[in-house]
Amino acid sequence: MVDAAPLLAMRGIDKSFSGVPALTAAELTVGRAEVHALIGQNGAGKSTIIKILTGAHRPDAGSIQFDGSAIAPASPAEAQRLGISTIYQEINLVRYRSVAENVFLGREPRRLGLIHWSRMNADAAALLRQFDIDVDVTLPLGRCSIAVQQMVAIARAVSTDAKLVVMDEPTSSLDDREVEVLFGVIRRLKARGVSVIFVSHRLDELYAVCDRVTVMRDGRTVAQSRMGELGKLDLVMAMLGRRLTESEARGIHGTERAGGAPLLEVEGLRRGHRVRDAGLSVRRGEVVGLAGLLGSGRTEVARMLFGADAPEGGLIRHKGAPARFRAPGEAIRARIGFSSEDRKAEGIIPDMSVRENMTLALLPHLARAGVVDTARQQRIADEFVRRLGIKCASPEQRIRELSGGNQQKVLLARWLCTDPELLILDEPTRGIDVGAKAEILSLVEELADGGLGVLMISSELEELVQGADRVVVLRDGRSVAELEGDALTEDAVMHAMADGGEPAPGRAPAAAAGSGTGSGGVSGGGAEARGG
Repeated sequence: MVDAAPLLAMRGIDKSFSGVPALTAAELTVGRAEVHALIGQNGAGKSTIIKILTGAHRPDAGSIQFDGSAIAPASPAEAQRLGISTIYQEINLVRYRSVAENVFLGREPRRLGLIHWSRMNADAAALLRQFDIDVDVTLPLGRCSIAVQQMVAIARAVSTDAKLVVMDEPTSSLDDREVEVLFGVIRRLKARGVSVIFVSHRLDELYAVCDRVTVMRDGRTVAQSRMGELGKLDLVMAMLGRRLTESEARGIHGTERAGGAPLLEVEGLRRGHRVRDAGLSVRRGEVVGLAGLLGSGRTEVARMLFGADAPEGGLIRHKGAPARFRAPGEAIRARIGFSSEDRKAEGIIPDMSVRENMTLALLPHLARAGVVDTARQQRIADEFVRRLGIKCASPEQRIRELSGGNQQKVLLARWLCTDPELLILDEPTRGIDVGAKAEILSLVEELADGGLGVLMISSELEELVQGADRVVVLRDGRSVAELEGDALTEDAVMHAMADGGEPAPGRAPAAAAGSGTGSGGVSGGGAEARGG
């Protein structure tokens, strides 16, 4: 139990959206100088209770006591003035403003009424060095990697002299080294008397850094305990409200599939300094994992395969024939789908409905003479809401009101309704809870069993080892290993990521055996390769 006078006490919190309860008598109590885990499945109410605490939503009922006083923040700015700073799962900074401007947005140092640019840049650089981030702070934030953007958001939050810092999935875009740096910052905050609410679906992280835990399910608080008093299995069962099935307990499928004919074969793919010699193949009915550290070129490869970026060299074959997708539309017509890593910036359209977001890629087949067949569109949306278990008031609900996990399911449905043959998934379970992750990965298994080829990028090695038939490892933009069968272990993947050798001369090591040779290499970039 926490002290008699906790820093934060939220009691009896109710909140509904469009008549659907999101929170019912929810509670959250955080002690002083405490790191407190807040966990639950997507849709459990975690984000809603955080948004009420930070003034983004107003509760329908309940009370909030903070630092000994009753509060009812009407905006995030007011919550920040009270000493509550928040890092949201979806980075909510200004991509076209500089790194330094984002760190001090709304708090810019001034001299004679004007922004003191040199001081702001120096202070931002010094602050980021505490996070082992060495970046030109005058660059637009949008030119930095997602991981750097996440660290900038964290740096901004901890620089406000807050009494309570809320971290909603702060590690979802970070590699292991960056996570350790973040944990060091959290421990320093605790030593200074600052409390932290830490939301994460990675259970190992909770045990590494948190003192106590609150578990939410279906909008209610169902458990509160010291971290050491509950095992991982207890936490997961509390989140799910039931015992795990055998398949959930072990992660995802354990069966091997033989795989069918090659759908996609890649050799010697190149683009700039990020992708230098990438090779892989995906066959019908198999899941191929793509592993590598941040900056290894995983996403860049996926974008080239989908026609979003133009390769500067290499060979791509689609169903045995040379292929050049000059734009994503050509890849879609070839029955290839691509779910991007950045759900907020490149996936959802926040103010459009679930139905509209889900059927975007299918619109050319739903419209005649520019008029959309809304009845058919509605039938498709209803079917995939049911098939994927998407939690929403109706397909007409705005997608931004859904939890991250349910938004991800809508994006997956966007491609499934196009009846693809090959699906490229970039971090499909990023920021998704244990239950929703098992559902999505089991669905991927089911799709592969039905003959779909899947290329899956993931930063979670356990997910790749358990869920993929083969794993291709990228290092510094090169394919350095292809692992399968008994050779596919987490240790082997990590060794390849850290110490992988140079690819064999003239051939990327990950190219499929028997893929053959031939013409049709992708060459040249520029306007021709991009298309119109």
